[in-house]
Amino acid sequence: MAAFDHRALRNRILAQAGEIAFNDSTPVLVSRSLRAGEGELTADGALSVTTGVHTGRSPKDKFIVRDALTADTVWWDNTAALSPAQFDVLLEDALAHVAGKTLFAQDLAAGADQAHRLNVSVFTEHAWHALFIRNLLIRPELSGEFAADVTIVHVPSFKADPARHGTRTETVIALDMSRNIVLIGGTYYAGEIKKSVFSLFNFHAPRENTLPMHCSANIGPAGDTALFFGLSGTGKTTLSNDPERLLIGDDEHGWTKTGVFNLEGGCYAKTVKLSETAEPEIYQATRSFGTVLENLVLDPRTRLPLFDDISLTENTRAAYPLETLPVVSEGGVGGTPRTVVFLTADAFGVLPPIARLTPDQAVYHFLSGYTAKVAGTERGVTEPQATFSACFGAPFMSLHPTVYGALLAERLKASGASTWLLNTGWTGGGYGVGKRIDIASTRRLLNAALSGELDRGPTRIDPVFGLAVPAHVKGIDDQLLEPRRTWNDPIAYDRAAEKLVGLFQKNFEKFGRLDHLVAAGPSLAQAAE
Repeated sequence: MAAFDHRALRNRILAQAGEIAFNDSTPVLVSRSLRAGEGELTADGALSVTTGVHTGRSPKDKFIVRDALTADTVWWDNTAALSPAQFDVLLEDALAHVAGKTLFAQDLAAGADQAHRLNVSVFTEHAWHALFIRNLLIRPELSGEFAADVTIVHVPSFKADPARHGTRTETVIALDMSRNIVLIGGTYYAGEIKKSVFSLFNFHAPRENTLPMHCSANIGPAGDTALFFGLSGTGKTTLSNDPERLLIGDDEHGWTKTGVFNLEGGCYAKTVKLSETAEPEIYQATRSFGTVLENLVLDPRTRLPLFDDISLTENTRAAYPLETLPVVSEGGVGGTPRTVVFLTADAFGVLPPIARLTPDQAVYHFLSGYTAKVAGTERGVTEPQATFSACFGAPFMSLHPTVYGALLAERLKASGASTWLLNTGWTGGGYGVGKRIDIASTRRLLNAALSGELDRGPTRIDPVFGLAVPAHVKGIDDQLLEPRRTWNDPIAYDRAAEKLVGLFQKNFEKFGRLDHLVAAGPSLAQAAE
């Protein structure tokens, strides 16, 4: 298939729009955003904006074009399909919608490794969205004509017509993988731009023998690279931001035969209940000029963000360039990982706080992608609810999870990396009865794993989950390492553990007959032996 001519699409957009502001700098974008009334400045110079009805992603409104390239490869259970004809009509109508309007364009890059880099042109209606994606992607040195590999047409004010375009609602996130075109309409939530790039990368990377990963990554003083996988609320961003380790990136990476690279050039951190003490680096980034704050309420007197105020949404966010942080890896690359950490916030209170995984257990838990929602975080959630998101990022996985699982198994075998399940959730009982494992204990356990300290100590095999748990860690109460001992009612622990095991097993059924991995998962039969 011949490569798509993105230059021709660029010229069409140029001809259609009234004005296009190309590659404005951060100060110019902030100024233009304020003049247009898109947002307001905080006391520290961050740009505070709101996104209206959509304060998070709209996964049910995401579509991939089904064509010869994607028909037999895309994970269609995870995304809806558009025909090439429907996408073409959608694109034509979106371009007609921007006729005579001012657009903001940013020519950026995704992929710190030059051998795996995508040049990305983003056209958007708003200066603040241009600033957002400028913060999040890599800002290359521009000289001469920019040769885009990906074009994103971001038109929040455009509303899709389900009858005409084949969409579900007026909101649409449509990806044409063959031509690398993205069309976004009907939502002002900026995260859709960022995650569309990731979805494209997730589709193409395995064909280049690269494992795309929804994870953070950092480098220790000895040059050791570590990966941190985890869903929202598990501590992925917090724990990877460590003053003693260089941050490669907080969210999206690729793992090749030679090492790891960041897909992005910035961070998109959750800020709900942000603490200056617990998360000083992220807190300071929210006070930097040019940072974009999404859906944060400002104190009317001081113009400072109120991180505990979730009246707009619990999904409050800060988008800032990596260089805003004090300790980052130069170049956004790292060597072959020595440690891989899967984070979970177990609200049932039954998983150990840390456990070493065998290679098969690692792939099992990677495919499971477990964490738990707690009561009160979403309407109608009154007790802990298990959440399973394959590869710790199912909404962005364009191919079937087993494709990524096989690549992970290959990378773990070749690297010999140690793999850990780190529970940042509850102990002594489930949510509402027990207490959350304190951040100091979590960091102590994590540092013991990263340093190799846990490799040298004795372990016990958890009778329910089959995991190798350290018997003793200096500075940690031994009781914390055995969850059942932390419960006042051991029988209640057994019931909660039995429930979670059943949920794991039922979830894994969707992956078919992977007997060697099923055997690596939790089993009540183990407890009975």
